Amino acid sequence: MPSANSLSAPPAAKPKPVTDWCTPLVARLPKVSLNDCKNSKLNPTGANSLNGFPVLFRDIKADAKHPQAIRVLLLGGIHGDEQTASSIVFKWMETMQKSPLEFNWKIAPVVNPDGLLAPKPRRVNARGIDLNRNFPTPNWQKEAPSYWARVTRSDPRRYPGKAPISEPESRWVYETIEKYKPDVIISVHAPFGVLDFDGPTTPPNRFGRLIYNRVGVYPGSLGNYSGLHKDIPVVTIELPNATQMPPDAEVQRIWQDMQNWIRQNVAGPLKTARNP
Repeated sequence: MPSANSLSAPPAAKPKPVTDWCTPLVARLPKVSLNDCKNSKLNPTGANSLNGFPVLFRDIKADAKHPQAIRVLLLGGIHGDEQTASSIVFKWMETMQKSPLEFNWKIAPVVNPDGLLAPKPRRVNARGIDLNRNFPTPNWQKEAPSYWARVTRSDPRRYPGKAPISEPESRWVYETIEKYKPDVIISVHAPFGVLDFDGPTTPPNRFGRLIYNRVGVYPGSLGNYSGLHKDIPVVTIELPNATQMPPDAEVQRIWQDMQNWIRQNVAGPLKTARNP
């Protein structure tokens, strides 16, 4: 008779590392070609999604004329079913490579690759957790589960998880904020068609056709964590459509207005002993 051990299931194999990331991504991203993805020169961060897909990033430095340039963290695709939120970041990366920059950029266009690459793109990650409810805002353990149950009526699309930064994707964002110390964070979403803002300094009035209109503050959200708790301004760009890109001219208007707002409202890094 077989022993109990021999009847147990073999341990699950670890996902194999993904090396060709552009092919699956562009199949899901509107108006992003294979060449667009390859030319973006993304690199793996060292953090992988639960399914083994790397969280990808690119550092693009300011022109040498700006040695104390403002540091911008640009994030797309925290929600996997907001495909345009990733596509527009690829388009802006293409623009960045064509002319000198006055800011330093750390860019992650697809923060939630498992959500994007699910059989049908979905908001949450592979564990069914909304990454934008998984950041360690004050009193998270009390407020995040309570808000989820009471306000969202336990909506599975907005499940915050059992603990803050429990997910590799949200943990990478958290650790990047700690190490990179951005002066401002731009997070792209869809499809509300507005601008949201959390944190110090003056909110933007308009990027392109998108007008400032507060969406709200939620336990565990990036805006709440970074903007209100860490005092790092967070602009949330909500594109009008999750699957259809804005016209090219509008993509560029949003980009230009974003830079103008940063230039006028975000203070650059202080040169100190801790921040040489």
